[in-house]
Amino acid sequence: MTKITPQPGILDIAPYVGGSSHVEGVSNVVKLSSNENPFGPSEAAKDAFRKAAFDLHRYPSTDHASLRGAIAEMHGLDADRIVCGVGSDEILSLLCQCYAGPGDEVIHTEHGFAIYKIAALANGATPVEVPERERVTDVDAILAACTDRTRLVFIANPNNPTGTMVGDGEIARLAERLPDHVLLVLDGAYAEYVEGFDGGAGLVDARENVVMTRTFSKIYGLGGLRVGWGYGPAHVVDVLNRVRGPFNLSQAALVTSEAAVRDQAWVDKCRADNARMRAWLAEALAGHGVPSDTSLANFILARFADKDQAEACDEYLKSEGLIVRRVAGYNLPNCLRITVGDESSCRRVAHAVGQFMGDAE
Repeated sequence: MTKITPQPGILDIAPYVGGSSHVEGVSNVVKLSSNENPFGPSEAAKDAFRKAAFDLHRYPSTDHASLRGAIAEMHGLDADRIVCGVGSDEILSLLCQCYAGPGDEVIHTEHGFAIYKIAALANGATPVEVPERERVTDVDAILAACTDRTRLVFIANPNNPTGTMVGDGEIARLAERLPDHVLLVLDGAYAEYVEGFDGGAGLVDARENVVMTRTFSKIYGLGGLRVGWGYGPAHVVDVLNRVRGPFNLSQAALVTSEAAVRDQAWVDKCRADNARMRAWLAEALAGHGVPSDTSLANFILARFADKDQAEACDEYLKSEGLIVRRVAGYNLPNCLRITVGDESSCRRVAHAVGQFMGDAE
């Protein structure tokens, strides 16, 4: 028997499984399982990607200066305090690598994104799950869970997979009351879907214990390129850049993301279309007896009577060529997460859920 063993915690990780994209034997499939922008990237981003083909033989920049400058310009931030990664997932993982290890604890909420627990275990730290209150992050529960071993607190706002959000006042209260040795990480993967929301950037500027992460994978429609970024205190960004791979982002990814972030008209259009269809879909599902919390992201968490009904509905939707996401792994076995697609996709999934619920009665 081999004596070669991985570091503690790694074998406790359940490998992440992404949303399915096909159904055996079913054509005309609509994928609503990965919270992708149904309209894809802007024309400016696609044009930048095409032009990048002429420089594929060149190494990309190691400091990401042009992209960081564009992000800073469009969001009113300090470019020197921005760090770019392979999706925001890499920034989240780097934070665990740099600040948490054996004997340390990393707090996440009971319905929080899976990468928080994975990143903690991958670095030998202990993930600590705290309860939410009716599928909303509970600041008091987080504060009560903090110990002298706590190093990081992860919060997605809006949260995935619930779609719910915590107000600025509560987030500020949390940052103020955390122990001095704890770093608060605000995962803003869906921040652009909330009009006027800075994702926590103002709080980052005001304090030394808050980091914000964002992504180009959602509203910008660049999930296939894997680009994300973080904004934090100078001392944190300096640490992350010391362990970040120097060529972690390709030249194609860098120039395409820069073009995408500069095209805020496309972001505004996608936000408006998402808000309109999200409201329509939530109302349509509620009319079929399937409630959901008010979502501020690009998906709806549909709640069923129990796990059996949720799974049966999922099977029926798949038979109709509609792929949504089961979220039992997020302690929500009676729910299905449904991405807000374009209008035809939303109407199709609402009709299918209505057919299923009519048959289930």
